[in-house]
Amino acid sequence: MQISVPVTQGFLADKFGKYAPEADRYQGYPKRSFPITLTDAPAGTQSFALWLIDFDAVPVSGFPWIHWNAANIPGDTTLVPEDASRSGFLTMVQGHNANAGKLAHNPDSLINTGYVGPQPPNADHAYTLTVFALDTLLDLKAGFWLNEARHAMAGHILAQASQDLWSRV
Repeated sequence: MQISVPVTQGFLADKFGKYAPEADRYQGYPKRSFPITLTDAPAGTQSFALWLIDFDAVPVSGFPWIHWNAANIPGDTTLVPEDASRSGFLTMVQGHNANAGKLAHNPDSLINTGYVGPQPPNADHAYTLTVFALDTLLDLKAGFWLNEARHAMAGHILAQASQDLWSRV
């Protein structure tokens, strides 16, 4: 399986992160998700799950920052379209991102669930997108946590692919 996100010299377009125009923000948070092309999914793929994690956030926050956590993307999907997280153009169930955790504890579901774009505070960061091809739909409800997805996926991963996406400070 392969995934591809359009980048320029490894960097995401500004509209997906810190320098997004106001129309693509909600209360200052970038909310327009980037497109993802999926190819060569294995036979038997019933659904996809994805995680976007900033491991470069550890020195800043003390832990990897979850920017997007989604599951039950239909198994015949070849393109997760731009702005899929907030548009509803693609069926999926979206989980909490790191803004929902006890340290950030943002109670607004439009900020703490679904995609929230990169906003590196201290240096350019690499954001790791991982897409999983699964042999089932997961029993997850909107607002699930990453650990719940991880446990639900156990024994159901047919393939996975990752791409690092950089964002500027």
